[in-house]
Amino acid sequence: MLQTMSPEKTVFVVLSFEGPDPYSQAGGLGVRVSKLSQALAEQGYETHLFFVGDPEKEGMETAYEGRLILHRWCQWISEYHPFGVYDGEEGKLNDFTGSVPEFVVHSLAEALSGQGKNLVLLAEEWHTAETVCRVGELLAQRGLRKEAILLWNANNTYSFSRINWDRLSRNAVITTVSNYMRQLMRGHGVEPLVIPNGIQRDLTQPVEKVPSDILHRELETDFVLFKMGRFDPSKGWIKAMETASRLKGMGYSLRFIMRGGMEPYGEHVFAKAQSLGLSVQDVDLSGQSLEGSIRELLAARYTDVVNITSFIPHDFSRIIFASSDAVLADSLHEPFGLVGLEAMASGGVAFVGNTGEDYARDLDNSVVLETSKSAEAAASVLYMHHYQRFTQRLRQRARSTGTHFTWDRIITNSLQPKLQRLSWEKQVA
Repeated sequence: MLQTMSPEKTVFVVLSFEGPDPYSQAGGLGVRVSKLSQALAEQGYETHLFFVGDPEKEGMETAYEGRLILHRWCQWISEYHPFGVYDGEEGKLNDFTGSVPEFVVHSLAEALSGQGKNLVLLAEEWHTAETVCRVGELLAQRGLRKEAILLWNANNTYSFSRINWDRLSRNAVITTVSNYMRQLMRGHGVEPLVIPNGIQRDLTQPVEKVPSDILHRELETDFVLFKMGRFDPSKGWIKAMETASRLKGMGYSLRFIMRGGMEPYGEHVFAKAQSLGLSVQDVDLSGQSLEGSIRELLAARYTDVVNITSFIPHDFSRIIFASSDAVLADSLHEPFGLVGLEAMASGGVAFVGNTGEDYARDLDNSVVLETSKSAEAAASVLYMHHYQRFTQRLRQRARSTGTHFTWDRIITNSLQPKLQRLSWEKQVA
């Protein structure tokens, strides 16, 4: 009899270096696994999340009426490495790889087998590749392999050279987040399934019109541009500066709001801005309320480039998304393009590249740039400005698109159906 992947019959185990603790977050991975795990628990699945956790917190913690179980790993190492998840990385990697497999198989898989339940393991990024291989081999040794589905997911191409692809393919189904990544990974001899990334449901709620209108009006400018991302050559920062410079050179006023990172490449970006004649002012929003953040931004309204040097909370980034004439989220290499999707969910005009944005449709819900030329981006800003009614319809379709990529929908419409087919493949093979 075919068994369904229902919450009553399925337990999820998620493996990731990053996780929900501030200590455990260095990029988008920590947010991804946190929100995915929460959404699984909300849908009724017992979900175990293993990650390199804050050494000051409990080793195990539960939420969502016990359905979400956080397992903070490597805490004895993290105690000596206070600067975040990747501080002492190699030692943590060895500990994670050496201890998680036996715990998962002995403490979870064996118990679930006796209860007639499925085990679904979702492992993230290169740090967990060896771990998932060892889990698969231990399950096979103990006669439990057919009762589990193991998935390993790539969000980027980082450290692909450290992965034994043949061994990984034997032990897990390989997945990724976009068709762009799927094509890149075929070069390693694998054919991954595509399960898109997601956003939390509250990011699709309408943005309050009053703050967004005030921000755009009070900035006293023709164009508001926004870009957020790491300082990396592939993120298109130089092109963004050149786009702003072209518009300024045509006689338009603009405010280019930006939020980069701590990477050394940022020095090159600011040097480029200076060489193009763009004025730059730093703004620190630490500890500010929403109203205070708006005031701080408006205080810099006579500067070309407003560089936000602090974390931007979602409630404020969504206002900037909605207020901007263009959110410059295009990159030379973009596995998924989460910033573009978040901008669209806020009703923003996302400018994306022709890479990993499977959700983007040019001049329907976004602007898909096809070249690396800043002239194309500048002309597209002018086009959207000139055809306001068209742009308003695009913003509406952008918001609608965002609702299709919430984690609850990704689970229901993509993850669960693919897991079900994988389960039935095992039973009919």
